[in-house]
Amino acid sequence: MPLASAKNKCHTHVPSACIGGTIHSMRPVVPSQGGLSSERKQPVVPEVRSPTLRRRELGAFLRARRQELGLTVDQVAERLLCSPSKVSRMETGQRGATARDVRDLCELYGVLDAGERERLMNLAREGKEQGWWQSYDLNFSTFVGLEAAAVSTKYYQSLVIPGLFQTAEYARAMHDVVVYPKLSQERIDELVEVRLRRQEVLKHDPPLVISAILDEAALHRVVGGPATMAAQLAHLIEIADLPNVTLRIIPYTSGAHAAMDSMFRILEFNVPASSVVYVEGLVGYIYLDQPKDIARYKEVFECLSDVALSPKDSIGLIAQIGVLYEKPPV
Repeated sequence: MPLASAKNKCHTHVPSACIGGTIHSMRPVVPSQGGLSSERKQPVVPEVRSPTLRRRELGAFLRARRQELGLTVDQVAERLLCSPSKVSRMETGQRGATARDVRDLCELYGVLDAGERERLMNLAREGKEQGWWQSYDLNFSTFVGLEAAAVSTKYYQSLVIPGLFQTAEYARAMHDVVVYPKLSQERIDELVEVRLRRQEVLKHDPPLVISAILDEAALHRVVGGPATMAAQLAHLIEIADLPNVTLRIIPYTSGAHAAMDSMFRILEFNVPASSVVYVEGLVGYIYLDQPKDIARYKEVFECLSDVALSPKDSIGLIAQIGVLYEKPPV
């Protein structure tokens, strides 16, 4: 598509904060690639299917079944003798359902098949299990759980190198400018551990499939000094060589585009649970799972793809900028 046509098509603007999503307060995450480890002893947690996704899968079924029967959240809450917020939180996966909840809802919704009831009971049990990230007391644990369960993700960043692609030095430099809240060295080490484990999704079997688009501005903003940036851009080129990663850059010459002041990720799963759009900003974390929101962000991502360089040309631009950071100061 010609650049002018792509610009005309990409008129949908994506703000950095959206109305209608689930918002969580935000504390900065400090990623790393170094060999740091916290002295705090973490309990050994066996690898389990993501409890976050199991809760969402169960919730998606319960919501669909309720809507098929023409029942409101208030009507279901009245029958279960609970609050409407409890029903809503079970349907969105924010709250785990108990075996009694599943039993009562199956009775109410007419789920009579024994095999289907057992499947729902298993989802409820798995939704109560502990993921590896839950021992770290993270206020973004929902996102980590979704990321761990995703099979693919579309990622756009305008100013910062994506967290899964960051080097330790780059991440530390990002932390140095955080104003609030101040974190202890012990807490920083814990968050470094979290970032290291999150980055393992790049090399899982099967690995997370990532299609990432960055604005060229992220390559030019000097975070941590020239040496840090030189190493970071070299690492980006290594990451882009992974078979499950597609990295593309929107050059300055593309001009204005649909998501200049935003960042977002679209997480996709291989279970009957809807995709999730994750938006991050100073107001907190926002999760959007309504079909109209997901369609909107997918359309914007396609628009960004139209104005981005090819993967090969993107690597060439990264290498070209990386050389500038390697030059000795005059």
